[in-house]
Amino acid sequence: MKSGQRPGRLPGHRLGRRFGWLWGAYGTSALGTWLAFGAFPLIAVQVLRAGPAEVAALSSVGAAVGAAVAVPLGPWVEFRRKRPVLITMDLVRFAALLTVPVAFALGELTFLQLLLVTVVVSAADITFRAASGAFLKTLLPPEDLLVANARFEATNWTTTIIGPPLGGAAIGLLGPMATLVADAVSYLLSALGIRATGGHEPPPARRGAGRMRAGDLLDGWRYILADATLRALFFNTALFNGLVMATQPLLAVLMLGRLGFAPWQYGLAFAAPAVGGLLGSRLARPLTTRFGQHQVLVVAGTLRAVWPVGLAFLGPGTGGLLLVVGVELGLILCCAVFNPVHATCRLELTATDRVTRTLTAWAVTAKASTALLTALWGVLGSLLGPRTAIGLAGVLLLATPLLLPRRGLGARILRSRSEN
Repeated sequence: MKSGQRPGRLPGHRLGRRFGWLWGAYGTSALGTWLAFGAFPLIAVQVLRAGPAEVAALSSVGAAVGAAVAVPLGPWVEFRRKRPVLITMDLVRFAALLTVPVAFALGELTFLQLLLVTVVVSAADITFRAASGAFLKTLLPPEDLLVANARFEATNWTTTIIGPPLGGAAIGLLGPMATLVADAVSYLLSALGIRATGGHEPPPARRGAGRMRAGDLLDGWRYILADATLRALFFNTALFNGLVMATQPLLAVLMLGRLGFAPWQYGLAFAAPAVGGLLGSRLARPLTTRFGQHQVLVVAGTLRAVWPVGLAFLGPGTGGLLLVVGVELGLILCCAVFNPVHATCRLELTATDRVTRTLTAWAVTAKASTALLTALWGVLGSLLGPRTAIGLAGVLLLATPLLLPRRGLGARILRSRSEN
């Protein structure tokens, strides 16, 4: 058995009723999010007659400000029970989203309100994700974390396949407000599901110095940067995810503009490969059981980096469409193997009383780096052309495996498990 490897679990292994409710809550809210995918830009354009700059601000400025708002919430949540926090964040998102159709019905909807809602939802998203990681670590023993994260990954890709087509049909029949209401209700159902988990939650760690100080806001980053393995994973994922996301607007311009692909072809090129996510998430656990976490992280993390450069060779017609599908399928398959193993290693390497602050810092950095790189690649796309900018991102992605941890991961995990 490889170093750091744990005994495998049968595919049908049950993780208990409490995890079942948490998993169901995650799936419900994820489906709601994908049903409403693209609803905010449509509302801005169709209802408020917003221009390109305003629409861009909804995703970029709203997410960036939301990330900034979430920074002090990480240290605050760390010293509180996580289940009530999760329920509160779901209810906050439910209430915030519901204000949009209510204001629309009253004829009072404004662009400022849409922007404020995106800020609130973004901050609540980050806080929820950080608290859910800490809650999961107390809910399950270490040997079950990979199984749980693989199930979350599979659920994410399943809702990615199902949600947008259903949401598109709902928008066509009922308008974007209907999908926004569905998204809001999904958070309410998620809150009810998390409440149903019940059970006993261990008391959180006590704050040593009383009230929170300004320096506490940086605790998550300090913890990550002080640990060589976490630091490597942190920079690898921030750069990889940021570069991949930065090329998406340029790819849309290239495919829908210069190469003349129809909108349905563009949608198909990114929807069909999502089946690779289902396959990859199923492979993560057996591969880790056989080869160990370190080996899977390095190999999957390296393989996922080789695919995007192929998009620089995209051409028109059926051949071009098949190229995009093939590249995205390979990329998603490798990411779906990497992601649950990465999420599990991150939880196991982080002390229980540091999880929320660490995951908050991680999520805030991911959003900030994605926003920065997207803006930078927008400029490069204008100066060099979208194809050249996409190729440049692909070449830089080839270097991201150098940031992966090279040795000692198995021993670190075993030591962390004994300490926690």
